[in-house]
Amino acid sequence: MLPFANIALIGIGLIGSSIAHAVRETMPTARITGYDGDPSVRARAIELGFCHDVSDSAGAAVTDADLVILCVPVGVMAEVAAEIAADLPGDAIISDVGSSKESVLAALAKALPGARIIPAHPVAGTENSGPDAGFATLFHDRWCILTPPEEAAEGDVQRVTAFWEKLGANVEIMDAKHHDLVLAVTSHLPHLIAYTIVGTASDLEDVTRGEVIKYSAGGFRDFTRIAASDPTMWRDVFLSNKDAVLEMLQRFSEDLSALQRAIRWDKGDELFDLFTKTRAIRRRIIEEGQDDAAPDFGRTHD
Repeated sequence: MLPFANIALIGIGLIGSSIAHAVRETMPTARITGYDGDPSVRARAIELGFCHDVSDSAGAAVTDADLVILCVPVGVMAEVAAEIAADLPGDAIISDVGSSKESVLAALAKALPGARIIPAHPVAGTENSGPDAGFATLFHDRWCILTPPEEAAEGDVQRVTAFWEKLGANVEIMDAKHHDLVLAVTSHLPHLIAYTIVGTASDLEDVTRGEVIKYSAGGFRDFTRIAASDPTMWRDVFLSNKDAVLEMLQRFSEDLSALQRAIRWDKGDELFDLFTKTRAIRRRIIEEGQDDAAPDFGRTHD
C-alpha cells in the first residue's frame, strides 16, 4: 500500500525533481503535481516530464494532495506556506526538505495553524541545482531526519517514514533543536569554512597571478565543490540556524587556535595525534556507507 497517492512538490529544483524521479521509479501509481515560483523552471519541468502536472500557482498544486513537500529555501518557508494555506486539504500532511528545522517548524506552525506538519531533512544533495540536476537515486542509503512536533500523530510520522524509506533513505527521528546542533557541525560549519577558504583563495589571486587556481590540489578542489552550492539556500540556512552555527563556530575557532599554537611551537606529536584521530573518523564514515573513494559518493545519475 502506498503511503501517499497524491504528492505536491512546491519547488522543483535539485531536491524536488529528485523526489519526483524517485517517486515515479518506486511508487509508479502515485500522482505528482509540481510548482515552482520561477516560470522557466516550470517550463523546463514540463519538458523533462518528471511531474504528472505542473501548476501555475502553489495553491493549485496542493488542492488534491495528501502529502505536500516544500522544497524551497528555509528563508521563504513562511511565505510559501501562506500561499497554500487557503487550498491545503485538511487531511494533508505537510513536510519540507530544509536543512534547519526549529525555525521551519515554527514558521509552518504559524502560517498553517492546525495543519499536520512533519518536517523532514534528507541529508543528500550535490553542488548542482535546478530541475535538470535531479536523479532518482539521490536518496539511496542517505539519512532522512524527521523532526515531528510533540503533538504529531504517530500515524502521520509512520507514513512520512514509509515514504522516505521507499525512496531508499534511512530514516531517523530527532528533536528539531538537536537536529540543528548536529547539522551545524556536520554540514553548516563545513560549508561556512569552504566558502571562507575559497573566498580567501580568490582574494589571493591578485597576489599569486592565477597560481591558486592553476595548481589547485585535491583538497582545494573539494572545498570548491562545496562552495559551489546554491547561495540562496545556504544564506538562509546560516541565518535560520544562527545560534547553533555560531556556537559551533566558536568551538572551531578555539580548536583552530590550539592548532596554530601546536604548529608555532613545533609540537609534532600533538599534530600527529590529531591527524591520526581525524583519519580514523574518515574511515568510519566510509565503513558506514556515507561515502566511498569514488566522486559524488560513488553514485550514478542514471
